[in-house]
Amino acid sequence: MNQRDSIEKHEKVPPSPVVDEKQAVVSETASVVDSLSGDEALRLVGHERTVQFSEEYNQRLRRKLDLAIPPLCAAVYFTQFLDKTSLNYASIMGLPITGQHYNLVSLAFYVGFLVFEFPTVYISQKLRVAKYLGGNIVLWGIILMLHAVTTSFGGFFALRFLLGMCECCVAPILILIISMFYKKDEQATRISWFYVMNGLTQIFGGFVAYGVSFYDGHALAPYKIIYLLLGGLAIVVGLCVLVWLPDSPVHARILTKEERIAALERVRNDQGGTTNRRWKKDQIIEALCDVRSWLIVLSTLMTSIPNGGLSNFSNLIIKGFGYTSKQTLILSTPGGAVASVTTLFCGWYSDRRDSRMVPIVFALVPTIVGSGMLVGLNNTGSKGVLLFAVYLVGTFGSALSTIYAYNASNISGHTKKNTINAMTLVSFALGNIIGTEIFQPKDAPAYIPGKIAILVLLSVQLFICYLLRWINYRMNLRKQAVLAEEKVRRGWTDEDMRKERERHAFMDLTDKQNIFFIYTM
Repeated sequence: MNQRDSIEKHEKVPPSPVVDEKQAVVSETASVVDSLSGDEALRLVGHERTVQFSEEYNQRLRRKLDLAIPPLCAAVYFTQFLDKTSLNYASIMGLPITGQHYNLVSLAFYVGFLVFEFPTVYISQKLRVAKYLGGNIVLWGIILMLHAVTTSFGGFFALRFLLGMCECCVAPILILIISMFYKKDEQATRISWFYVMNGLTQIFGGFVAYGVSFYDGHALAPYKIIYLLLGGLAIVVGLCVLVWLPDSPVHARILTKEERIAALERVRNDQGGTTNRRWKKDQIIEALCDVRSWLIVLSTLMTSIPNGGLSNFSNLIIKGFGYTSKQTLILSTPGGAVASVTTLFCGWYSDRRDSRMVPIVFALVPTIVGSGMLVGLNNTGSKGVLLFAVYLVGTFGSALSTIYAYNASNISGHTKKNTINAMTLVSFALGNIIGTEIFQPKDAPAYIPGKIAILVLLSVQLFICYLLRWINYRMNLRKQAVLAEEKVRRGWTDEDMRKERERHAFMDLTDKQNIFFIYTM
């Protein structure tokens, strides 16, 4: 027997009016939502739920999605983070760029990232996102391999700039794909499944670099081997993404037509929508006027400044404790394990408790403690204690993973979602640019000013987290009041409420326009 309970013919249903939350009323004027202004999903499932699927069917479908989407997302993130931090490994493997030139080359990646973030988000909304992502991965794999050709500062700066341009599309697209295929209480876990690659690449890259470091460099410098290997891996991953990663439930070739419908119906009640290729000016304005957008930007900045410093200087910090280059490569790997465990725990807790801000606090507190230890115990000569402090500092990375999950769960309207994702990643790039400059060569090997900066920045971020949580709580209370008033005014029954909620799901409304949208705190 078919696992579906029933399948009925789809009917054209007039859309319900858009809600303006500020006026606390539902507009009385119903407008026809065509295929351009509405969501692409409307073409497949219509405005109302006409198909019911059993829980067993939905669980099987989710398992099928889990076998396809998170592994590919993880492969992409694994490749991106490894390629982005390749300079960190090359820095102690004969890289000809040193001193302030090294800082500038580190910075170049994030300048390219910053410059191209908004253009890449605009382009990706016009195209099939997975295909656009796959093309960029192949291109940056080629650029990474070209690092083995040049030896000049100008060459490295230019290549790192281009690398940043190609890689800046990754996080916005992966967040978008996860938000299209998974329900709100599943998103943080799935995002943590690909973001955990940041920690795992630290382990993998450390061991690969350690192995290559035994090569005498007679035919080819060790750092060049690193670039050739990682560039080739990126090309392979890019080709896999082009072939297998779906763009949206509507276009997922890995699913049957019935499964595509089921995938859309699974996420209908979350009111998040899927894809719309039209940029909407009103949604851009709302994104820029939403105070939460700027708090997310500020929170991302607080996290990214430490990231920019540590992702390029962590090996130099460890080496400064008195270890050799080979010892440093091995001793850096446990930090990746700590970061990985923290990321998975925060993702699990975030979905389990329906919370986004509290897991960020879990991630920040150990880093604050570790930074304090690095500053306070710097002159003690206790290499083991200082190394433990470095491992503690690595927990902060999962905060950005939870910010991604926050964006996926708390922003609706395709243009608004893309705009805020771009703002988040621009802040990420800007923070990393600043981060590369807080660790100055004159402060080596202790880099005390940089460590103090990390301590202060993440302490400030704690307050931002609780402010965001309070704002979402207040907005949910207002929405509940508006919804209760509308139910009385219109004489809606519970069944009417259900139908109205379903009609709003794929109308490409923003979270503020949609009275049925609930914020995750």
